[in-house]
Amino acid sequence: MPRPHITTILAMSADGKITDARHGAARFPSAADGRHLEQCLSTADATLFGANTLRAYGTTALITNPALLEQRRQQNRSPQPTHIVCSRSGQLEPTSRFFSQPVPRWLLTTPAGAAPWAASRSFERVWTAPARDGNFDWAAIVTELKTLGFQHLVVMGGGQLVAALVAADLIDELWLTVCPLIIGGHRTPTPCDGEGFALAQAPALTLISCQTIDNEVFLKYGRQRVSA
Repeated sequence: MPRPHITTILAMSADGKITDARHGAARFPSAADGRHLEQCLSTADATLFGANTLRAYGTTALITNPALLEQRRQQNRSPQPTHIVCSRSGQLEPTSRFFSQPVPRWLLTTPAGAAPWAASRSFERVWTAPARDGNFDWAAIVTELKTLGFQHLVVMGGGQLVAALVAADLIDELWLTVCPLIIGGHRTPTPCDGEGFALAQAPALTLISCQTIDNEVFLKYGRQRVSA
């Protein structure tokens, strides 16, 4: 594969919302979901997430399980995957706790978004993204990540970033945790926002596994693709 394997992992309410109408931090998933996320992160070389996700939480998810950390050590991998924030504007709060967490940090942005960070050491790399028609060229981005040695990417949201990757047909697996609450709201973010797809063009998925823990359902889907 000329690009990394890409997994998206998200928790959502029973009615398909990943946060509330205020776009705040989604703290409704259980501890079991936290362990589930950590397990997924432990397989990643890098994780991608949007600026709004960082603004909502102020932090990023860490691998803390000693067994998972030891597994990465034995694989000669860094304790934490590289955390890549995707932000066209580059307008991030430099005092947020994210910038003191023990992770490798990159910023994927535009030339204008890179400017405020030019003299900063907050990010190990400030990467001006390849663009096409004024938007991030995700196919080129993930291909370049592969050349840099990233074999597996984990996408942690939000819905706009996921939508862009789905539209470019770059998502290979989708891990969804269905949580037992209803949030509602016609403007409330979902796992895949953006313009949406007509039914005839809607990307199809195959259910790989389904597990229930207490009142949560853990779904794992693979992307259906027609072989050439």
